[in-house]
Amino acid sequence: MDSPQLTRTVVHRLLAGAGLVFLVFVVASSAQVQTESTTTQGQASHAITVERAEVVMVEGNDLIVKMEDGQIRHIANVPESARVEVDGKQLGIHDVKPGMKLQRTITTTTTPRTITTVQSVTGKVWHVSPPSSVILTLENGKNQSFKIPKGQKFTVDGQTVDAFGLKKGMKISATKVVEVPETVVSEEKRLSGKLPPAPPPPPADVPILVAAAEPAPAPAAESAPENLPKTGSPLPLIGLLGLLFSGTSFGMRMLRRSS
Repeated sequence: MDSPQLTRTVVHRLLAGAGLVFLVFVVASSAQVQTESTTTQGQASHAITVERAEVVMVEGNDLIVKMEDGQIRHIANVPESARVEVDGKQLGIHDVKPGMKLQRTITTTTTPRTITTVQSVTGKVWHVSPPSSVILTLENGKNQSFKIPKGQKFTVDGQTVDAFGLKKGMKISATKVVEVPETVVSEEKRLSGKLPPAPPPPPADVPILVAAAEPAPAPAAESAPENLPKTGSPLPLIGLLGLLFSGTSFGMRMLRRSS
């Protein structure tokens, strides 16, 4: 494991608000390296968002819905694993029908937490280049170089010294504590639906009235008159018969003469 470096990066993170760094140097009697991290969580907050829509069309794995505000939304390539809960049943994309009401409830949980990392290194001063760096000899016999933050003070034998007070052969321990605040955001989504209402059945045993036009009355037959109307005298008829007989008689005479 590489030993921690006491660099200016730590100071930069402190100024940027990314963490809080403490460096404490005290006299130590043995050489060792330790790292420990702890996480402290704060109070979580929850936010719930509800979206409602009506299914307009389903074609394959593509879904078109009308949102509650009237917006038309196209959801392409709905995965086969997607499920909507309808009347206690889990339905897939191919079970969704036009007219179905959908509701998606999104619960967002935001949890603040702080990660605290403590890194400690203990060794013997092998070389010091004040005020920027120090080389320590660790327990395994290897030398490791560390950068010293600007203005760092050290406690040696009950006295406070700076980097210029470190001498070769001193046993010191360096401890770095970094606190990094984080925010963890998680989402839980639940999709539920409601089938469209079925059309009402036609009422049973209700008579159907059909209006029929009444037939027109037949025209009354005219009765024939009992007696023909008297239109004239029989004298013209008698004259005509007389003329006919005279012609016949004249024709017979002519026939006899010719014979």
